[in-house]
Amino acid sequence: MKDKDFLWLNLRSLPYFRAMLRAVEAQFYQDLHLPSPTLDLGCGDGHFASIAFERQLEVGLDPGAGPLHQAARCNGYLSLVQADGSRMPFPDGHFASALSNSVLEHIPHARDVLHELRRVLKPGAPFLFCVPNPRYLSELSIPRQLARVRLNAVGAAYTQWFQRMSAVEHAIWPKDWQVWLEAAGFRLENWWHYFSPQAMRVMEWGHYFGVPSLLAHTVAGSLPPGVGTCTSPSSSCGDTHMPSKIRRAHSLFT
Repeated sequence: MKDKDFLWLNLRSLPYFRAMLRAVEAQFYQDLHLPSPTLDLGCGDGHFASIAFERQLEVGLDPGAGPLHQAARCNGYLSLVQADGSRMPFPDGHFASALSNSVLEHIPHARDVLHELRRVLKPGAPFLFCVPNPRYLSELSIPRQLARVRLNAVGAAYTQWFQRMSAVEHAIWPKDWQVWLEAAGFRLENWWHYFSPQAMRVMEWGHYFGVPSLLAHTVAGSLPPGVGTCTSPSSSCGDTHMPSKIRRAHSLFT
């Protein structure tokens, strides 16, 4: 539904920097067809799917029990499954489509997951996913400021810390994803950038502006509004990723 205010719907439950990103991503999916049954690979707490899609997706899969309990409250899926993406409990060719929103970059064994995903998709099924590119790290604002005063080593240490903090294993270019996809039996059909370096730096600072909410969570022992909660309708994968791409790949196997 194109007239949906995805930014407002996300702001009701998420910090502003994550809401901005999820709103842009949700809008993309309105123009992309996901035939049923659909698998959401790495569904997290279900917040994103419950906002981005008018219908319930058939299956949300995630390795974490905690996020799945939250996803059950979001009501974005017909079924929720706890499993590793490299060992999915589905028969060959079970799904007609799949998506993975800001998830694959966090998985050390992402290539194994792509191979397993190809197995559970029908021949020719579309797979849509978003991931950050190398500018996620190279365009960070704090290292750029430190470089101006010749503190490059400090900036490099910050970049490494930021990558660990955001749990990003893969911030690579489309050509690298294409190699991995083709090795798994997919064909990369289309990709595009959708956040400028300037927008990425705004969202970088959002991590720090969100600290008071996280401290309130720690002190109170419960989730404050906007941190992993589900409102109606609600959903989100629980990550924060800045200069990203969305890609459409089709499975080639027969």
